Formats: sequence, structure tokens, C-alpha cells
Amino acid sequence: MPSVRPKKSLGQHFLTDQNIAKAIVDALVCHSETTATPIPVLEVGPGMGVLTQYLLQRPEINLTAVEIDHESIDYLHKQFPQLEGRLLQDDFLRMNLGKVFEAPFRIIGNFPYNISSQIFFKILEHRNLIPEVVCMIQKEVADRIAGKPGSKTYGILSVLLQAWYDIEYLFPVGSGAFAPPPKVMSAVIRLRRNSRQSLDCNEALFKTIVKQAFNQRRKTLRNSLKTLIIDKGIDTDDAVFDLRPERLSVADFIVLTNRFSSAGQLQDE
Repeated sequence: MPSVRPKKSLGQHFLTDQNIAKAIVDALVCHSETTATPIPVLEVGPGMGVLTQYLLQRPEINLTAVEIDHESIDYLHKQFPQLEGRLLQDDFLRMNLGKVFEAPFRIIGNFPYNISSQIFFKILEHRNLIPEVVCMIQKEVADRIAGKPGSKTYGILSVLLQAWYDIEYLFPVGSGAFAPPPKVMSAVIRLRRNSRQSLDCNEALFKTIVKQAFNQRRKTLRNSLKTLIIDKGIDTDDAVFDLRPERLSVADFIVLTNRFSSAGQLQDE
């Protein structure tokens, strides 16, 4: 059987363990109580189709796949003729998702580890179109995304993603499940859109505060947010400023953002 040459420049490590591939596909809940119409699913980076084969076996799924690698595209066309018209040769990070999908769709994939954070930021931008994501990523990143307040893994991606999604850490995957084997452990996580429709704060400022706080995570908020504190004229006598950022929940960061917003409005007046 022909195969695809893994390309280091694309971060390709092809999953070869069929049991894990099936478990990843089975983790995609992908059900609807309101319609019998197949649900749109986008597979990101199908590679040699290890997930694709099982996705195509699920009649409730209307599968589209996006792949940037020319060699993989040729391979997939030959191995899965049923993908005709549903296999897009494109860069997921540059795709106009709103043009491809007019209605909500799910995402599944073994994300390239070198761009996984960028993929999640794009998912956040389209969160109201994407109710569910199942993906395999580097275990360290999975730990970070699923991390809880107070843990060492809790960080920027934890807060930004948990603001909009419920995160489930499903299972780890060893390097022996891939060809070529990566030098790191992997893990599968599931994101499901929560009920929050807005953050009830300035979302751009929320993101700025979260990023600035964690960029100096070993410092207290009084020090890591010093520039913003001075700019907004914030009184830092409150005990919250004695904390390091990993102690704050999403709700805490929302409260903190509103505090900075209110101070800024008073200054403007």
C-alpha cells in the first residue's frame, strides 16, 4: 500500500494505532436531538486518513476534511473516493470558515503540535460556530488546557478556552502509536461549548489582562499588571493583587477586567 512521507516542516507524525484512532473518533459525541440531517464535521489534517476511515463509517456525520500537504491530498483521493468534493486543499489557519460552513460544525483531528495553540485561537474566534472539538495534541498542552485554577499547568490557554468551553482530558497516547514517533507524549481532549454567551466584560481587555498576567506568572498581579495598573490608576490595596495569576478562575478574571474597565471610565470622565 502506498504511503505518505512524513514532513518535518509540517510537524507530521502519523498515528498508526487503529484502536486509538477509533477511540478518538468515538469521542466525538456529535448528536442532534432536533434534526435527522447529518451533522457537519471538519477533520483538520487527515494525513493518511487514520481517523477519516472511521469518520466515514458514521452515517450521522457529514465529513469535510482540510489538508495542506499535496502528497496527503493525492493519497486521500485514491484511498477514499467518497471524499470527492469534500477534501479541501488549504491551510486551516487561513481558511474562511464562515464561507465553508453556514451552520455550526464540529472539529476533529490530530493537530500538528507546532501550530496547535494557533488552531485553538482560531477556534475561539469562531466559537459560536463550533460546539465541539475532539483532538490529539501534545500532552503538555493538553494538561495546560485542562488545568484547574491553582495548578502549575493552568495558564493563558486554560483561561481563554475554559471561558467558552467545558474541557475534558480523555486519555494519554504514547509515542509508539505514531510513525515516526514524536519525542513527546500526546493526549486526547474534548471541548464542548458551554452556555456562556458573553463574558459580561470588555473581552479585548480580558484577553490582554490574562496574557499579561501569565507572561510573568511567577510574579503577583501587582507586578505583572503594573503597566495597566498605572495606566488605569488602579488602587492595589485589594488582596487579589497579592495573588499569582494561576490562583484566579475565569470568573475572577472577569471581575478583575471590570475593575480595570470601571477605573478607565472614571479617568475618561
